[in-house]
Amino acid sequence: MVLFRDRSDAGRRIAEEFSEYSGRSDVLLLALPKGGVPVAFEVAKKLGIKLDVFIIRKLKVPGHEEVAMGAIASGGVRVLDMNIMKNLHIQDNTIATVAATEQEELQRKERLYRKDRPEQDIEGKTIILIDDGITTGVTMNAAVSAVKARKPSGIIVAIPTGPFDVCERLSKKVDNAICLTNPEPFYAVSASYADFFQITDKEVCDLLEKSSDPGTH
Repeated sequence: MVLFRDRSDAGRRIAEEFSEYSGRSDVLLLALPKGGVPVAFEVAKKLGIKLDVFIIRKLKVPGHEEVAMGAIASGGVRVLDMNIMKNLHIQDNTIATVAATEQEELQRKERLYRKDRPEQDIEGKTIILIDDGITTGVTMNAAVSAVKARKPSGIIVAIPTGPFDVCERLSKKVDNAICLTNPEPFYAVSASYADFFQITDKEVCDLLEKSSDPGTH
């Protein structure tokens, strides 16, 4: 079921849910790249609030790369799916090897996306975490855990689409969770979009740079 034209359309729809946060300097949008950036860009533009990128790397099971056994986030936070680890008999050394590789990539992405812009301070702010959708919630759960460690005043998750049960579980870990649509049955995030084009690193960088320009808001 197509519910959004593209990620920009989803972002404008999410922005309608957050009008009370318009223009507030104590609110920070954190986009999960790559897909969350064009969504969050529209929210930032509409509400006139700051946008930064928050990088998460999934820990994929060797030989079963479509399966995530966990994720790592900025600040050294690691979240593991104990059920998958148990069912696939994944050893600690496997986790360590995959995590080390993904940590290098995480740091590379941070340098690439942020360039010379300083990382926004999270402590004491209301954080709105945005992605283009969720399937299992592993990535967003890692983001929530990492943000909590930095002592924000509150955490809100905003998602255009995701399974109802995953969104429900996520809502219990944050102050508020907004998931605009819960298609049943849920097949994939891409099914909710007419245009689910692949986002390039250059597009991410361009949107972040544009959002940091005071003339954009």
